[in-house]
Amino acid sequence: MAAEIWMTSSLVEDRQAARVGQLCKRFSWDPSQWWDKGFDKGNPEAPDFKHKTTKKAWINDRFSPSWLQAKLVTLTLTSSSSSSSSSSSSSCQISTGQAFRRKQLWEEFFSDPSQWWDNRSEHKRNPRSPDFKHKTAKKALWIDRRFDPPWVHARLAAMVECQEQGQSGFPMPEISGRVVRTEQLWQEFFSDPSQWWDNRFVKKSPKYPDFRHKSTHEGLWIEGFLNPPWVKAKVASMILDQMHSGGRLRSRVPNFFGNCDNVNKLCQEGQLEEALHMVELMVQQNIQAPINAYVGLLKRCARRKALTEGKQVHALVVESGLSSDIFLANTLIDMYAKCGSVLDARKVFNTMPEHNVFSWTAIISAYADHGQGYAQQGLGKQAFALYEQMRKEDMQPNNATYVVLLKACASLGALRHIHSHILKSGFESDVIVGTTLVDLYAKCGSLEHARQVFRNMRERNVVSWNAMIAGYAQQGLGKEALALYEEMKQEGMQSDEFTYVAVLKACASIAYLEQGKQIHSYIIKSRFESDVIVGSALVDMYAKCGCLEHARQVFNNMHERDVVSWTAMIAGYAQEGLGKESLRLLEHMQKEGTKPNAVTYLSVLSACSHSGLIDEGCHLFNSMCEDHGVTPTVDHYACMVDLLGRAGCLADAEDFINQMPIPPDAVVWMALLGAARNHNHVEIGRRAFDCVVKLEPENATAYVLLSNIYAAAGRSDEVARMRKDMDIVGVKQMHGCNCIEVDNQVHTFADCDATYPQSKEI
Repeated sequence: MAAEIWMTSSLVEDRQAARVGQLCKRFSWDPSQWWDKGFDKGNPEAPDFKHKTTKKAWINDRFSPSWLQAKLVTLTLTSSSSSSSSSSSSSCQISTGQAFRRKQLWEEFFSDPSQWWDNRSEHKRNPRSPDFKHKTAKKALWIDRRFDPPWVHARLAAMVECQEQGQSGFPMPEISGRVVRTEQLWQEFFSDPSQWWDNRFVKKSPKYPDFRHKSTHEGLWIEGFLNPPWVKAKVASMILDQMHSGGRLRSRVPNFFGNCDNVNKLCQEGQLEEALHMVELMVQQNIQAPINAYVGLLKRCARRKALTEGKQVHALVVESGLSSDIFLANTLIDMYAKCGSVLDARKVFNTMPEHNVFSWTAIISAYADHGQGYAQQGLGKQAFALYEQMRKEDMQPNNATYVVLLKACASLGALRHIHSHILKSGFESDVIVGTTLVDLYAKCGSLEHARQVFRNMRERNVVSWNAMIAGYAQQGLGKEALALYEEMKQEGMQSDEFTYVAVLKACASIAYLEQGKQIHSYIIKSRFESDVIVGSALVDMYAKCGCLEHARQVFNNMHERDVVSWTAMIAGYAQEGLGKESLRLLEHMQKEGTKPNAVTYLSVLSACSHSGLIDEGCHLFNSMCEDHGVTPTVDHYACMVDLLGRAGCLADAEDFINQMPIPPDAVVWMALLGAARNHNHVEIGRRAFDCVVKLEPENATAYVLLSNIYAAAGRSDEVARMRKDMDIVGVKQMHGCNCIEVDNQVHTFADCDATYPQSKEI
């Protein structure tokens, strides 16, 4: 296979670079032994140059060094100056085809330029428009196309010079003055390059200049058609001088390969590949990139979770000799952690000559973030082990260390253990640490500890209040959550969108419609109604309070809807048993391009179950799995069992459970047991009860349902035996809780609740 030489700067393997160097030297020694295919090739991947004898190598445009480009420019200029009459004297031969036709047109142009329109002025807006167009035949010519012979550029340049000197040439309206000014600007650039900004690597459009003067802000374009021929030769000679001297190119052309500001600007604009390429060029040219440039690249890789690009930056850091910098090493650990490569983060940590508190915090955060839900990997335990090792080395943790360590707490016991260390270190009063403790205690169900930490905080922000209010709402304590919200307002704390979401959830948990409407008015005054999260919470609150008209009104007025918004509205219809409305809304959702998730399908299946839509529910379940790629969970299977059971297909429901690809849990069997109770099927009810008791021995509802099945069948002895079994096992029946709203006040009471103040009236 023929070897390839490419013609732009790029990082290549040593083997390829060695072969490229050999071929480049062979070409530069004797260019006459190579065919020039650059002007008549139809495929951009075809050879630009091909050896006349061996035909084993060609030059394309990716791997060759900078000095070869300069050499080619010099050869082209030499060829152009020595061949002013024809292209036959050029050392690079031009093949036939399109190039031959282009040669004829150029000869026709130079024989009588007055017959051609010159369209190269600033009025030319489309680069595809011709530079010259014949006045009669309408033939077109373009400059700088791959079919133009080298003598064309030399002839045009000579004609321009003749016109500038007052001699005869071809008319160039609005061009002559710009040619003179371009010549002056290039002379200023080469006289003092430090006065010019290099924008070639950050410009987004070819219309932007390659170099811009720092004071006058005048621009220069390297590939502009107004440039005199010596410009490229001068740039090429500067590159050649730099390559031979081994010095830095920045000393000759400042900022030639970009700087830290340009790299960071590219990272901020999301152009990670361009920024990485810029730093690669700097390293290749022995230019020391600043540390901030690498930090900007690594942070961008972390945000995009671009592990491959992050490893490339790491390689450049090592090649530049900056791997021992502690700040850069900490950023590398953070990048690998956020990209999911904990082992690579640990390797960087282990190779660091020294660690500071930020190094320990970064590696603990790596294990803590990826230890959640992966107890089998032991990553959470590794986070605690690193914390103990940190303390043994007399490194004092800071507030960020405790925050990331709290994330690794998988149990209430571990949370209390870390809390004790926080108390000893005096960080409990820290607002970030205290808020994290409140949030985790609430999620663990320990509201007493969460309330205690919350009350002991010297300073609270809106996040602290939100964590405590959300904790009450998640545990179903809506009245306590609303009371805390009123206290928050009395202390003058401004609510944000997350505050309103938590309060709306509290209103929904106790069906407090009037309070929910008041919160809605506050949301409108605070201008949070357009927020998609707040809008979804409003829809959910109105739906759970049984006010579907208000829920649909809020839903229709939302400027933006996500999958949570659609699911909340569908769930509202499902709660009221409006299966057909749920199906229509699901179809509307898909037409608008929003992809349903597993929760959406669960809500629609529930609606089909309560509406008796068996065929629609079965079709939806199969479509969810086969057409939309949503993997059903145990909740979906329980919903299907409930769907079949409500329709009286108990045998089919039992077969469906036995064919489940995942082990059924107690909820699935309880759905079958409830269906057996509705249809008084003793045998299936007994089998479902046995499965429930194996999984949850103290499930009181299962005993009650089977006892009711026996009572409906007239088997009083079995009913007595069931009650006796409940006493033996120690199962106690839980009383139901009811909420009613009277005179804008919610009353909560349980069955046979004598402690309620108005129990006698009830």
